[in-house]
Amino acid sequence: MRFIAGKTAALAAVLTAVLVVPQPASAAAQLIGNGTFDSSTAPWSAIGQTTVALDAQRLRVDVKAVVANPWDAMVAAPTTAALNPGKSYTLSFDAYSTIAFKATATVQYKATPSANQSLATGVQLTTSSKRYSIPFTAASATDTAAEVTFQLGGSGGTPAVRFDNVSLMETQTTRPTALFVWNQSNPAKFVTANPNASQTPAISANIANKPIFEWFGGWFSDITQAVDTYVGAAQAQDKLPMLVAYNIPNRDACAGQSGGGAGDAAGYHAWITEFAKAIGTRHAVVVLEPDAVAAAGCVTKIGKNPEDQYAMLLDATQVLKAQAPNAWVYLDAANATWLAPNVIAPLLVKSGIANTRGFSVNVSNYFLTADSETYAVGVNGQLSGTVGVKKYVIDTSRNGNGPYTDSTPEDNWCNPPGRKLGAPPAKQSSGAEYVFWVKVPGDSDGVCNASTKPAGQFDPDLAVALIRG
Repeated sequence: MRFIAGKTAALAAVLTAVLVVPQPASAAAQLIGNGTFDSSTAPWSAIGQTTVALDAQRLRVDVKAVVANPWDAMVAAPTTAALNPGKSYTLSFDAYSTIAFKATATVQYKATPSANQSLATGVQLTTSSKRYSIPFTAASATDTAAEVTFQLGGSGGTPAVRFDNVSLMETQTTRPTALFVWNQSNPAKFVTANPNASQTPAISANIANKPIFEWFGGWFSDITQAVDTYVGAAQAQDKLPMLVAYNIPNRDACAGQSGGGAGDAAGYHAWITEFAKAIGTRHAVVVLEPDAVAAAGCVTKIGKNPEDQYAMLLDATQVLKAQAPNAWVYLDAANATWLAPNVIAPLLVKSGIANTRGFSVNVSNYFLTADSETYAVGVNGQLSGTVGVKKYVIDTSRNGNGPYTDSTPEDNWCNPPGRKLGAPPAKQSSGAEYVFWVKVPGDSDGVCNASTKPAGQFDPDLAVALIRG
């Protein structure tokens, strides 16, 4: 795959630092009146053996005495609107404590809190800040005025706990049709950071303002924070977020520019589970592990078994189906010239395509949309006898001039010259369900040809070259 090679610790820190708490498009979208604590702790109140204070734009809650019950030391805030019984919600927050212990987070009706909790779940706090994202369904009640509480008793000590970026939002009943434009995409960040650069006007007008996929892998130290922040920002605008899951072990074993991934199958299961839970019941599009199915055969070069790759993908599709039920997942099926439809189709089947909405093609590649359509139809012809015809999407981010070919194979895919942006992301009336910009235009494929940037880093000159074609 041509996306992320070995991210440096510094780059990972920068990527994490730019993530900001989602800001709602309207007050009705966000049910927490003050979740960022920029200047005040109101309307949060201390209950029982606690005190609250503002601490470096966080809510600090001190437990004053050792108490046995969680509710004997708590903090609470009313929601800005009543809950809708039977509807799905997501409660998200950052937290850490001076001692590690299991707290309790609740969303409950104020009239009968102990008997009518929509959410009451244990939260394992640590001494390092973590993001928690918890989906739930609002319970039935006559009086649906609600509050959020964090119950901090029962730890055996007197911890000080800090909270930040608290968010409570209802999942849209209707799936959003508009695609999300993320103001923290690599092109958007370049435009913001470099207002006077010569490349900025073109990138701002042609790339940064488009809905582009966000890629997620092991370079994020807190994958829940990264995914929840992005999906929550889209939800607040009633837009559809688009994510790439890209962390399978032995990643990019064929080309190597984007090598990496989780350490083993157990690590990948834990990662994809956290990724899926961070999406929760919210609506999303997920492209699952670009090139992983087609490239599985290459792992034999490093002494691995391709069957293990397919098994990990199968597990990932099962996890996403269970933990992110409203995500449309597309298992990647490579491109029009890598593996023939009759070869890749059975590999997609054993990799779990039955658990997904369909498959993606041409991710990070350059083949014309018509050629990708022909290939996708061929793949569906092979799938029809087993799992049935599936939906498919096509990456058009760099296919405006079609593929580049010369005598050196790497030149054909690794930052080749003379390529161009393809059709902008949009839902299609026939053929592909969507054309998407899955690859971020301007992100390098690696240190090769026209770029000296590692895979996944934004190169403004590459972006301008794609605009100009």
